[in-house]
Amino acid sequence: MRLHRLEIGAFGPFSGTEVVDFDALSDAGLFLIQGRTGAGKTSVLDAVCFALYGQVPGVRNAVKGLRSDHARPGAGPRVVLETTIRGRRLRLTRSPAWERPKLRGSGTTTEHAKVIVEEFEHSAWTGLTTRLDEAGDLVSRMLGMTAVQFCQVALLPQGEFAGFLRAGADERRKVLERLFATEVFTQVEKWLADRRAATGREAAELGAAAASIADRVAETTGTAAEPFAEVEALPAWAAELAAGHEDVRAAVTGLRAEAATVLETARAALDEARVLADLRRRHADAVARRAALRDRAEHKSRMASRLDAAARADRVVPLVKAVRDRHQEAVPTRRRADETRAAVGALLPPNASEDVLAKAERARRDEVAALEGRRATAARLREIEDERAALAGELARLEPEEARIAAALAELPGAVETRRAELDEARIAAAARPGAEAAVAEARRRLDAAQRRDQVEQLLTEAEEAHRDAVDAAQDARQNVLDLRQSRLDGMAAVLAGDLADGEPCRVCGSTEHPEPATSDAPPPTDELIDRAQAEADRAQAVRERTGREVEAKRAERDHLLDIAGEATVDGLAGQLADAEDDLRDAAESAAAAERLEADLHRLEQELDGVRDARAAIDQALTENRTKDGELAAERARLSAELAEALDGDATLEARIARLGGEADALAAAVEALRASVRAAGELAAARANLTAAAEAEGFRTPDEVVEAALPDEDQGALRDEIRRLDDEEAAVRDLLADPALATAAAGPAPDLPALEAALRAADAAHTGAVSAADRARHRCERLTELRRDLDAAVRAWRPAAERHEVAKRLADLTSGKHATNRHAMSLSAYVLAARLEQVVAAANERLGRMSGGRYALVHTTDKAAGDRSRSAGGLGLRVADAWTGLDRDPVTLSGGESFITSLALALGLADVVTAEAGGAEIGTLFVDEGFGTLDEETLDEVMDVLDGLRDGGRAVGIVSHVAELRSRIPAQLRVTKNRRGSTVEITV
Repeated sequence: MRLHRLEIGAFGPFSGTEVVDFDALSDAGLFLIQGRTGAGKTSVLDAVCFALYGQVPGVRNAVKGLRSDHARPGAGPRVVLETTIRGRRLRLTRSPAWERPKLRGSGTTTEHAKVIVEEFEHSAWTGLTTRLDEAGDLVSRMLGMTAVQFCQVALLPQGEFAGFLRAGADERRKVLERLFATEVFTQVEKWLADRRAATGREAAELGAAAASIADRVAETTGTAAEPFAEVEALPAWAAELAAGHEDVRAAVTGLRAEAATVLETARAALDEARVLADLRRRHADAVARRAALRDRAEHKSRMASRLDAAARADRVVPLVKAVRDRHQEAVPTRRRADETRAAVGALLPPNASEDVLAKAERARRDEVAALEGRRATAARLREIEDERAALAGELARLEPEEARIAAALAELPGAVETRRAELDEARIAAAARPGAEAAVAEARRRLDAAQRRDQVEQLLTEAEEAHRDAVDAAQDARQNVLDLRQSRLDGMAAVLAGDLADGEPCRVCGSTEHPEPATSDAPPPTDELIDRAQAEADRAQAVRERTGREVEAKRAERDHLLDIAGEATVDGLAGQLADAEDDLRDAAESAAAAERLEADLHRLEQELDGVRDARAAIDQALTENRTKDGELAAERARLSAELAEALDGDATLEARIARLGGEADALAAAVEALRASVRAAGELAAARANLTAAAEAEGFRTPDEVVEAALPDEDQGALRDEIRRLDDEEAAVRDLLADPALATAAAGPAPDLPALEAALRAADAAHTGAVSAADRARHRCERLTELRRDLDAAVRAWRPAAERHEVAKRLADLTSGKHATNRHAMSLSAYVLAARLEQVVAAANERLGRMSGGRYALVHTTDKAAGDRSRSAGGLGLRVADAWTGLDRDPVTLSGGESFITSLALALGLADVVTAEAGGAEIGTLFVDEGFGTLDEETLDEVMDVLDGLRDGGRAVGIVSHVAELRSRIPAQLRVTKNRRGSTVEITV
């Protein structure tokens, strides 16, 4: 990275716009930034860092106001930096947040931070981004380092490396963690600790599962559960219990077999007795049934006689029904014949014969057939009347229509021209609609943004408050962890001191003298308490990071909304939106009116064309109508004369045909009724003769006797079933009485059933007890087998979990510095940082030897210092080797000048290692902001030689100092001058 040009406006102490041409300064290789104390030399470096990352180095970044207090009101702070990174020429323009006067009214409003990143391509500047987060990511990615790393590598801030040189291991660790990416190793430590806890929980859960199964084994066997120190002993214990219960099961199984034999013998004796008792009962029942059957013999005979008479009557009953049916048919047919002849009495003589009736019917049918030919004439007359009526109605319609069309032809042309002129005016007014729509959309977008902006302002305030609370909570939790660890170290020292004895060597330092052994009234905190406090600190830090992200997100959203809505109020934007909507509504109404007028014009034009066509059609229709009516009137007169002759006095043709047809139908009905009456009388006489003959043949004197003897089929069936049942019962009784087994049983003594039943109950009770005991023993053994199988599986599952936990615990303890094999008691991340510090010391000694004339060299130690409180802080110690005395010195014993050259060498070495570690761009412009005033002339010469060597490879080095001697040594200078109106810069080469 090489700087080219820096422009500073209303920033820091610079009230106006100042320009620094770094290309002119860099040509000299080594240049001086000089000025009086407080003039703003360091502010130039702040401007460079702010342009790149949007923040200034060190504690100055906590100050919110970067705008110059000397700047005129309304002048916005701005920094513009042109630089080349990895061959790409960039221009970064940044403005910090500041309070500017309101454009209207009194008071101030917040102007939010802004950034513009541009790249010089094809002889022109091309914009890359205007987002704060994207700009920061772009610079960090191209440089390959964060803002903290850049400040340590390129700016070498004033006084910080002297503090780093003298700091304890804890403070030095914090600095190195910010510079080197050790998060992955810290994550490895955390992952291994989590893995240790997870595998421990898994092994404990599986061990508890095995113990639970052992409890169920003890519950099944009825023995007391025994506590076991090892899960491995559980399967053998369960096997011993199972073997004892298998012996019990074998004994109980034998008892059950004996009880079963006794039960079967008692059951067989009772069954035999019950069979004998049943035989005796069946014989007694058969004797009683035989006596009852003898008493019902006469009833059975009467039922048989009744059933025989019913069977004979069944053969005659159909003929009786036939006579009744013929009689019922003959009576109504005779009545109908009389009624139909009476109905035609006015047409023929009384009691006319069948032939006379038939001849009169045929005469009327013939006349009806002749009249049917006249129906066409009557129909044609009706058609003529309908056609003339239709013509008259059409004429009545056409004449007014003709008058209306004539009037319309006089009015429509003028209406068409009027509507066409109105349409042209409406189209001109509707042309403003697209612009009105765009204005409404823009006003609505700004109003929405303003409403959301006000909400986000409130949300941002709440998020910032929550973030401040989270920062305080995280810092408190972190301090609690550090206090607990320090208390534990102090307490452990007291515990070790309690075991000391005069003359015996100390287990820590080996000394036999103990002049000031540590003491403590309270026991040291436990690892569990410290781990819980660390977990709480981690959670608080996570909350702090989450709330910080929320603040950044809300701030970015607010900036975006401000870009859209600006500082305009919601009410003002709402008024603008209402005005735009009114304009759009007017334009829309004009457009709608144009559409209606266009449709109306089209309708009027079509109506005019239609009226013209209708005028011609109506004229033709009127001529045709009048001609057709004359022709129909002549035809009507001719057909009316022909039809009057055929009617012969009847009103209409239909009336005459209907009258003749009705008379013919009545005559035909009389003929048919007379024929049916004669036929029914003959059939009745024949049926009566057949009935008399059949009744005599079956033994009945009259048809009435046949009716009395007849029975329905259901009654006959019931009689047959009862007779059949009595016959079956007589046969069954004969069979039972003839059975020799029943006779033998009836002749012998009766069995004693109560005694045999009591014996069976006693045997069954004994058998039930034996079976229950055997089942319990079997179930217990089966349950033990199942539980032993589950227990073996649980133990097998526990073993690999226990092994995994052992491995995880050993690795976690090793990486956290708690394992015995970790001789230095260093955590993994501390070990990595120690390796990086060792590289830094090696790089620093290359320059420190030259600047100190070979006297001093930095020494990296892995021992803990006395004030180091962290368990894993070892490996970050620094000592200074003095070649004149041959001893190692604590850095705090160095003088001011010695501290300066040592810390400068350390800073340069750290810059080299950080650059190599980050893999970032080569730093082409380097600044050294340190106290050169503490150096004597000889040492200053050595330091200047070292700094001059930094220019190798074309690198430019800027020295920030107000030492007068440097002004004569370094001709290329950037002079910063201060006065009451602010600071200014001037370049002298």
